[in-house]
Amino acid sequence: MTIPDRAGFIRANTSVLAPPLVPEVKLHLAHEAVPLWQKTEEELGEIGLPPPFWAFAWAGGQALARHVLDHPPLVAGKRVIDLAAGSGLVGIAAMKAGAAHVLAGDIDAFACAAASLNAALNAVALEVTGADLLTAPAPDCDVILVGDLFYEQALAARVLAWLAEAEARGIPALIGDPGRSYLPREQLTRLGEYRVPVTRDLEDAEIKLTSVWRLSRFC
Repeated sequence: MTIPDRAGFIRANTSVLAPPLVPEVKLHLAHEAVPLWQKTEEELGEIGLPPPFWAFAWAGGQALARHVLDHPPLVAGKRVIDLAAGSGLVGIAAMKAGAAHVLAGDIDAFACAAASLNAALNAVALEVTGADLLTAPAPDCDVILVGDLFYEQALAARVLAWLAEAEARGIPALIGDPGRSYLPREQLTRLGEYRVPVTRDLEDAEIKLTSVWRLSRFC
């Protein structure tokens, strides 16, 4: 499926909505996870595709986007990486808060298409890449934003090592997370806490208490 086809698929299977905690941002979002997942597999004729993470405003991303919008100096005038960008919510929030440039990376091609669509919807510019940023040291930037990425053990270990290397080079990382299983709390400093409305289709509650953290291993 080509990028234009992905964009058409996203438009046809989502609605333009504002995440509850971040009403300043509009996104192409799905109402239900399983039907969209099934449609994605049917459209591509492939089973076992990753879940459509890009179609939902996850708790960690909402909290981090809210935090960035409420504290513009964190990103204003800076070069930002939005790691595992999904819908692009966090990167869009960074641009709205005055970031000079945002590189939004996600290995899911649908996420890349969604992030581009959502950036246009919000009249901001994102540089979107489908490269796996974790395979090399972080590109030169001023801050890294990570929303809700510590849900798998192996992935969490890779992300933490990558962020620690960047931190050692003087690049701070801000993390939004509702307390996923593999969040390395002992190496983090809490910056803020938010009550994030979410859907029971994805979570075990209608409100997720979610924190924004700073990686403090080398602080």
